[in-house]
Amino acid sequence: MARIKYHFNPHTLKYEKVIVGVRKRLLIVLGWIATAVVFGALFLWIAYTHFDSPKERQLRNEIDGLKYQYDILQKRVELSETVLHDLENRDDHIYRVIFEADPIPRSVRQAGYGGIEKYKALQQYDNSRLMVETSKKLERLEKQLYVQSKSFDETLDLAKGKATMLASIPSIQPLSTDDCVIGSGFGYRIHPIYKTSLMHSGIDFTSNIGVPIHATGDGTIIEVAYDGRGYGNHVIINHGYGYESLYGHMSKISVRRGQKVKRGEVIGAVGNTGASTGPHCHYEVIRNGSKINPINFFYNDLTPEQYQIVIEQASKANQSLD
Repeated sequence: MARIKYHFNPHTLKYEKVIVGVRKRLLIVLGWIATAVVFGALFLWIAYTHFDSPKERQLRNEIDGLKYQYDILQKRVELSETVLHDLENRDDHIYRVIFEADPIPRSVRQAGYGGIEKYKALQQYDNSRLMVETSKKLERLEKQLYVQSKSFDETLDLAKGKATMLASIPSIQPLSTDDCVIGSGFGYRIHPIYKTSLMHSGIDFTSNIGVPIHATGDGTIIEVAYDGRGYGNHVIINHGYGYESLYGHMSKISVRRGQKVKRGEVIGAVGNTGASTGPHCHYEVIRNGSKINPINFFYNDLTPEQYQIVIEQASKANQSLD
C-alpha cells in the first residue's frame, strides 16, 4: 500500500493530503528510468574499457602467442640469413675462385622483393608492421636461396669439368728430366745466329737426336708443319681452355693433324731442324694467344728440388739455341 503524504498549508493552517497527478508521476518514472540508463551505460563503458570478457582474454592470449611465434620466426629468419651470407662468401671467394668463375654480383644476390602493394592486405591489422617485415625477409631469403642454389649448380658443373681442365693444361716437361738439360730459358736472350738480344718465347731442352718428346697435356693436334727459317719440324697442340703448346726442331713427328693425344703420349723426337744450332726441343706455352713462361707449368712431374734445379738452369743461359 502506497504511503500517503501530507503537507502543511500555511493559509488554512492545516495538514492537507498531497495529491500527485498522472503527469508528474510519469515524469518521476521517466526520471528514474533515465537515471538507470545513464548509470547502466556508465557501468558498461567502465566494464568494456577496463575489464576483458572471457572471450577477449582468450583472443588477447592468442594474439600474444602469435606475437611470440613471430618473434621466434624473425630470429630464425635472421639466423638463416647469416648462414646464407656465409655460404655466399665461401661461394664467391673460395669455390668460384678455385674453378676460375667470376663472383656473382651483389645486385643479383640482393634480389629485389615485392613493393608496398604486394603487402597491402596485411596493412589492415594492428600488427601489420611485424607481419610485413617478416614477409619481406622471407621473400628475400627465398630469392637469395634460389640464386645460391643456381650458383651451386654452376659450380658443380665446373667441378665436373675441372678434372678435364687439369688434365688438359700443359703441366709437365716435354722431355724426361733424365734425358735433357735446359739450354736456354724464357725471356730476352742473345740469338745464336744474329748475335743480338731477342725475345726467346720458350724453353730450349738440349738432348740427343731421337729422344722422345711427350705431349704436356691432353689436347688435339692443330698443326703439323715444317718451317725452315724457324721451328723446323714442329707440332702445335690445342689443349682447350685457352691453352696451346708448341714443340719445335723435331727430327721425327709421330702424330697427324686432328689427332687427339693424352698427356705423356709421344708425339715425336728431338732433332736439329729449322733455325737450330744444336739438337734440342724448343717448347712454348701459349695462353689466349700470348706466349708465357713454360717454367711456371712444370709442377706435375718434378719434385721441389728438381724444380729448383730447372729454374737455375733456365736463368743461367744468356743465349738461346734458335
